[in-house]
Amino acid sequence: MEKERFSLLLLEPGEIYFEDFSVDLLQPDDRNHSSESPITSSSHSSSSHASQSIIGRLKMCSKSVVFEAKDNLRMPLIKIAYKDCLQIRRWEPTGVKALEYNVLAIECSQYTEMLNDNVVQPYHFRQHRRFFLFNFHYAKLEDYIQQLCQLHRASTLHAYEQNSMIATIVFSRHNRVRFNPLWLDNLYEKIIVDYQVDEINPLVVNPGRLLLTNVFLYFQPYNNIQTYPVLKIRLKSIKSFLKRRFLLRHVGLEVRWTQGDQEKLLYVSFRNQSERDDFFNNVTQQEDFSVVEQIPESITLKWQNGIISNYEYLLYLNSLADRTYQDLTQYPVFPWVISDYSSDWLDLNDPKVYRDLTKPIGALNEERLQRLKERCEEMGDPKFLYGSHYSAPGLVLFYLVRKYPKLMLCLQNGRFDHPDRMFNKVEDVFNNCLNNMADFKELIPEFYDTETKGDFLLNKMKINFGQKFDGTPVNHVSLPKWADGSPEKFVGMLREALESDYVSSRLHHWIDLIFGYKQRGEEALKADNLFYYLCYEGSVDLDQIKDLAARHALEVQISEFGQIPKQLFRTPHVSKLLSIDAPVGCPRTLSMDGELRIAMDAQYFSHKDEITSMLLDEETKHIFTTSKDGTFKCYSLLERRQIRSVQISDMPLSAIRLTNGKSAILGCWDNSIIIYNLDYGKISQVIAAHDDAVSCLSSVKGSEILVSGSWDCSVKIWNDFHIDSVIGYLPLEDKIVCLDTFQSDCSLRVAIGTACGELFLWNLQVTREQSGQSLPYIDSQEHKLVLQHKEAVCVVRFNRNCSLIVSCGEDRMFNIIDIETGMVIFKREMPIPIRSLCWAKDDKYLLMGDQGGTMYVWNMLEGLIQKEVRVHSDCIYCIGCTDKSQIVTSGKDDRDYCVKIWKSNL
Repeated sequence: MEKERFSLLLLEPGEIYFEDFSVDLLQPDDRNHSSESPITSSSHSSSSHASQSIIGRLKMCSKSVVFEAKDNLRMPLIKIAYKDCLQIRRWEPTGVKALEYNVLAIECSQYTEMLNDNVVQPYHFRQHRRFFLFNFHYAKLEDYIQQLCQLHRASTLHAYEQNSMIATIVFSRHNRVRFNPLWLDNLYEKIIVDYQVDEINPLVVNPGRLLLTNVFLYFQPYNNIQTYPVLKIRLKSIKSFLKRRFLLRHVGLEVRWTQGDQEKLLYVSFRNQSERDDFFNNVTQQEDFSVVEQIPESITLKWQNGIISNYEYLLYLNSLADRTYQDLTQYPVFPWVISDYSSDWLDLNDPKVYRDLTKPIGALNEERLQRLKERCEEMGDPKFLYGSHYSAPGLVLFYLVRKYPKLMLCLQNGRFDHPDRMFNKVEDVFNNCLNNMADFKELIPEFYDTETKGDFLLNKMKINFGQKFDGTPVNHVSLPKWADGSPEKFVGMLREALESDYVSSRLHHWIDLIFGYKQRGEEALKADNLFYYLCYEGSVDLDQIKDLAARHALEVQISEFGQIPKQLFRTPHVSKLLSIDAPVGCPRTLSMDGELRIAMDAQYFSHKDEITSMLLDEETKHIFTTSKDGTFKCYSLLERRQIRSVQISDMPLSAIRLTNGKSAILGCWDNSIIIYNLDYGKISQVIAAHDDAVSCLSSVKGSEILVSGSWDCSVKIWNDFHIDSVIGYLPLEDKIVCLDTFQSDCSLRVAIGTACGELFLWNLQVTREQSGQSLPYIDSQEHKLVLQHKEAVCVVRFNRNCSLIVSCGEDRMFNIIDIETGMVIFKREMPIPIRSLCWAKDDKYLLMGDQGGTMYVWNMLEGLIQKEVRVHSDCIYCIGCTDKSQIVTSGKDDRDYCVKIWKSNL
């Protein structure tokens, strides 16, 4: 098969290719090149035409025609833009009947030669008047001449009017293209829906039809640019199916699938969001569609715990923010991390070699920043600090011109940049980003991609980019001395720096600037991170702009200037947890010899009603439980038998805690807190604690501080468990249903869940006289709403170092919140509500029991369920874990309320 040199990159960005024709390019002699009639003699026979003609293909496009010679790779492709055409008509030589000729005549003022000698090089623009004659072999010229003339007329209009007229022509042409039912895989396939879409590749738009059946996705290009008439994607082979944003509009769709051992990608844009969403919903409803997208918070947990690298996480955030390699206007963005490009060697343990990641690139030079702020103050609204962006098509190709020169020629109308303005030296580029008043670009993933080994830094194609001012030709990129002239070493060092502890501990600040809460609004202003308003999603609704000229101008600005990524985080991003015993990117999971195993070791039937609370005492190896039947019971793990059963009240007991003096503290629905002396086996004190049922208790280990919650909508803090020892009080607006506490040296934190779904964090400064004898007192206190469930909170727990809060609610939502930043680092909707929680194995695992009797073992490092096992036939009321990985559950089995002990290899 002959090699096809024509590609959509030889057209203007976004130009549409319709179809091509087999033609002869007739070659008139030189003296006729400027005459009104190129061939004046009527005696030219078909044989003479053949001797003076070049056979090839004529491509009809929306803004030009392109001729490609057949079997002649050295001859340039000729592009004739309609705007340069003086006339387009059928050629009718004198004395010959017009219908006997099938020749198209194009007279132009200039034309373009591309890929001369089959070498990628700047285009040659021939600026002289010339006639071109194309003899059509098979197609009838009268079927297409009108279309060509319409496109010629469109080229004389303003750009927005031309685009509108082209859109009308495109719509009309494409409506006549039918989908061939013979392309379906079998007779039983059912067509669900189909839409007109544009396939999107860098700088290229290719219209087609996207059709869905119950088994396949079909993409049918409306032209023959591809080797296939239709692309078939089996629904079962789809690995990723994502909605995307394109030109600040939510109209994109990205499909990844596997074909054999290859992964393939199709990226399309729809006419509007409703069409995109309808197609997306129809696909996800098909039985053969089984894509399970990774939960974003799960990836954040993996990154935070070192399971995935900084490089992988940044790639993921870019993808989540609709940035893709398929769209140069939204290309993935990476930070500069190294600031030293002049030293002979690089010490990655020296903080001085790193860039300050808390600031945007434009704020690294304080002197320049002050000048930018002064300029900003002088301008009218809308104000902006930076007049250029950190990522735009021109900036991306500035870095990639050696690897993808055709993209740069397409973007810059057949020209490369001036040799002295090209990406010639890494050090110069970084210094320019620090000092130039209009240069704030960040990097692209290729700078950290060790698999490609820095190939974008080499001029492997030996392209002639011209000579710099000093006469030296532009060739490979000049690297820092510490890279020893090796692109592979240069990229390897940058990757090592990106994964360093220094960057890992600060990368979340840069994420806040690019993807997070400092991206826009007041926080962006404070962080010196304000760009032109059209860079931001939601700044303008293109669909509502009816003025075509205004809309076109905005579209051009949006596509060329750069786009802020979709905002992913509204609160500060969590920092990475650094570990000295595990390298970045290596899993820090526990060695469990394969699959996690859980087997029942013992069980006993304890209560006659719902078990409301359970406590494991590691010191005595006792299990304490309370119930709605008013009893308090104790089971010995060592003796494997029940050793205590006491009827405490006629009212339900709600909670149990132990004091340092081995007394049991019990919450009761009769509004009281009951102190039961375990040594003497009797009630020693009853405190009238609240005005309604005491619903939950929490004690602070190592102290005599107790926190109680009640249906009277209040939380109290007690010292020494005495009626007069309330040292803290918090009134809320709904019933308190659960709480947990954590005390550090001088502060007490209380997490509170209410019946209306509110999760509060109460922070108290607790001080004590130096003598240590007097009561502690609350020096200051504050509370804030951390999270809002849609229904009541079921359970809430701090982890062991109080960096996280976990909450589960009746709305089936499971949330993990970072206390320092307030960021929800993980959330998931469970099948049914979770009723009980327990941290295990140094907080590397979270045990959860749901309302249906299923226990989940959640791997906190990887953010996934490692084990799911049915342990009760009904609700799991409480769950706990001993130091020796014994799991204890209390729940209901048929009509029995029981406690079960499980062996595990956690």
